[in-house]
Amino acid sequence: MKAWISFDMEGVAGIVDWDQCRPGSGASYALGCELLQDEVNAAITGAIAGGATEIVLNDSHSRMANLDPRRIAGEAKYLAGRHKPRYMMQGLDETFDAIFFVGYHGSISGRPSTLSHTYNPEVFTRAAVNGVEVGESGINALVAEHFGVPIAFLSGDAVVQEETRPFAPDAVTVTTKESITRFSALNLHPAESCRLIEAGAKQAMEAVAAGRVAGTGITAPATLDLEFQTGDMAEVATWARGAVRTAERAVRIQGDDLLSMFESFVAVNYITRQAGGR
Repeated sequence: MKAWISFDMEGVAGIVDWDQCRPGSGASYALGCELLQDEVNAAITGAIAGGATEIVLNDSHSRMANLDPRRIAGEAKYLAGRHKPRYMMQGLDETFDAIFFVGYHGSISGRPSTLSHTYNPEVFTRAAVNGVEVGESGINALVAEHFGVPIAFLSGDAVVQEETRPFAPDAVTVTTKESITRFSALNLHPAESCRLIEAGAKQAMEAVAAGRVAGTGITAPATLDLEFQTGDMAEVATWARGAVRTAERAVRIQGDDLLSMFESFVAVNYITRQAGGR
């Protein structure tokens, strides 16, 4: 069985500050990378114990080069680096049996979630798939549905568990922290978080092997509605293929091809960084 793991950073136990997530932040970032690497390795180890024979990691945070490749467990392949055409979902295809989301966080528009955002906190204020408010996990589920690969495992704070559930009804989940505000949380001890992730990953692969993990349930034609900080950003967004203005600060991407919709969203995400000052 093949497992594909997309990992972010803000949902890792012990991470509550941007300096822990930003390259160039010195000791704080180094600690964040260490905490992240341990949780990713726990997911790999558990997946292998559950029957995974091949694992591909897609680094989905910031510059997307947050791991020490020499310390990756299980000889997993490591997809790293920026400007990926499919961003957080790069490398997934129909040959995989399971999707893992590790270290994920809540949306910018939902309940308080540690370091919450939806791809770019300077641009997006809300997103919805088929009318359901989503964060990054829900947007990414478009690609999961396109390839017919179920989301089998999810780790992060309690908010992202709730937000992802509509698209991952059978996923094994591990709550690494309980968010108090956007910049505070009650965290599990890192060793306990890793223990639970390893056990959960094993359980998830076993469930996939037994055929007990359903797909995302996203139906086509689908809609992806996006809201922005300013009207300027919405205007720039319409320069991307398939993005149509629906309000002063909103656009919609819709269609039968979920992968094409996601790729249009990635284009919107990249080009609006200019309007957002990034």
